[in-house]
Amino acid sequence: MQFMYQYPETNGTDRDMLDAGPVDEVARAAEAAGFTGFSFTEHPVPGARWLESGGHQSLDPFAALAFVAAVTTRMRLLTYLSVVPYRNPFLLAKAAATVDKLSGGRFVLGAGTGYLKGEFRALGVDFDERNALFDEALDTLPLHWKGEPFSYKGAHFEAREAIARPRPVQDPIPIWIGGNSKLARRRVAERAQGWMPLLIPPGAEATVRSPGLEGLKQLGEYVAEMQDTASTRGVVLDVTYPYHDPAVHHTLDKDVARHDEAFAELIEAGVTWIVVSGPADSFTATLEFLQAFGERYITPRR
Repeated sequence: MQFMYQYPETNGTDRDMLDAGPVDEVARAAEAAGFTGFSFTEHPVPGARWLESGGHQSLDPFAALAFVAAVTTRMRLLTYLSVVPYRNPFLLAKAAATVDKLSGGRFVLGAGTGYLKGEFRALGVDFDERNALFDEALDTLPLHWKGEPFSYKGAHFEAREAIARPRPVQDPIPIWIGGNSKLARRRVAERAQGWMPLLIPPGAEATVRSPGLEGLKQLGEYVAEMQDTASTRGVVLDVTYPYHDPAVHHTLDKDVARHDEAFAELIEAGVTWIVVSGPADSFTATLEFLQAFGERYITPRR
């Protein structure tokens, strides 16, 4: 089991997006603390009403992860997650291949179909076509990354005897798919290298357009089912889990045993990466959190 650090998201519209600290210095501190992954989410043009009701902004994840790659040496770099239908799949493939090449093979494409209709509208993408667009991207990404001539004709995109470079270091770049639906889980089992389950607040299922998870028992059952199918491709899936217990920010000294027990239960359910995020209000708080978390939960597991 490994730990991924998610750069804190900026909620609302009044705060600076780097309140948690300079990205390069936070990334160095996370790697020094023992984190083996670093991630950013994606919201290119969120609506003001959504932000005011708890939504969040994000830096562009590809640009930000390339910046992180330049100041770190071993952490995996994850888009958590990139909304695939927002981009032409060949531009998406080029961005992913570039970060993978520059980082020496550390990039992971965390991918999802998206759910904010306003962003789809602003980007000129048909919301009702998002699943078809996602599947066409799954078809075209590996072709692009091979670095050899290829042709592809789908319902939305066509390439004739194209060839794309740089060829990524990894073959292929791992794709981790987010979502709890049966369709998302089937894509993971049949076509991806990892799963990113969503923790959805009660009542938000319709907004996020994904069913919730009914506890760790269901999580473990889903992981086992997908691992069985993926094994026929010779793939062992990675599984991320966002650890949102608010006490992890404030009472690390008091609750070590409780958090350790929670992590052990997640491992038992098949989770391979636990994603945590620190306080978002100051660089000092971020550094204190990273050092304390590393000492209490990462170093003892080495």
